[in-house]
Amino acid sequence: MASNPLLDLPGLPVLRQRIEERLLTAVETGDPQLTEMTSHLVRAGGKRLRPILAALSSATGAGAFPAATSGSALDTVGDDAVTGGVSVELVHVGSLHHDDVLDEATTRHNVESVNARWGNLRAILSGDFLLARASELAASLGTEVATLLAATIGRLCTGEVRELHLAYQVDRSEDDYLIAIEGKTAALYSTACRIGGLVRGAPAPETEALTAFGHHYGMAFQVVDDVLDVVATDDDLGKPAGHDMVEGVYTLPVLRTLAGPDGDALRPLLGKPLDDGTRRKALDLVRQGDGVDQARVAARGFVDQAVAALDRLPPTEARDALAAAARHLVA
Repeated sequence: MASNPLLDLPGLPVLRQRIEERLLTAVETGDPQLTEMTSHLVRAGGKRLRPILAALSSATGAGAFPAATSGSALDTVGDDAVTGGVSVELVHVGSLHHDDVLDEATTRHNVESVNARWGNLRAILSGDFLLARASELAASLGTEVATLLAATIGRLCTGEVRELHLAYQVDRSEDDYLIAIEGKTAALYSTACRIGGLVRGAPAPETEALTAFGHHYGMAFQVVDDVLDVVATDDDLGKPAGHDMVEGVYTLPVLRTLAGPDGDALRPLLGKPLDDGTRRKALDLVRQGDGVDQARVAARGFVDQAVAALDRLPPTEARDALAAAARHLVA
């Protein structure tokens, strides 16, 4: 697969350094052990797509680098955009602390999970701290950003609860799936992009365009991630393929397979935890059917909507980079 165009942008190393420094400062506490826990997954690394999208969104104004000029859109990114993006990233990391408790996960980002290393109680409390610190950063950017981030945390919780409520339900509807991923994934991306517009004082139509882009980007991102869960190898994923099915989370490729010719064979295997043999049988059915291809088509549809939303923005390098990043999801 071609490299992510976001990661190839001129000026990205400097921006990433600013993001990492801001993140590490944000997770500092007055207690050494709490700091060790709150910084554990941050130090493990990550692409930082949410802060980068916030930064690029802040550089999409008419005064930013036109698409035809030299230089980098990232040179125009201010501290407020970095702070806003970091606030969203902290919500994401805090949610990982909580998710790993729910999933009883032992690893995350190729390191020991917080709950495996320090226990569930400390993982929950350190995740709570990260959400609180994210809210503090958002508040420093004004009431509108603070309100937005608070609402986003609520949407994230709602999406996760909806997913838990529908676990192991083979009659889960596609609408239920889309509502869940809108809350647990797309909301963070749309908020990151919206904050980028807000901190630069973008006109309302441009801010709404950035918000729509982030929403559709996040929907495509999750659908692609769900496709990878069933088509990638165990080694590629760093965990057994089909993990979502094992956990009773039936994603779009699985739902489309259930609705197709292989549904009658797949349905009796689901609705309960899977042993390794049953997981492999279920994976074979999903892989041989057309549910995966249908999910890929759905992801392309979200990408097309994301790119179309950017048509409402002036032509700049930042806008083109956002469009390229969306197209990369389904490259």
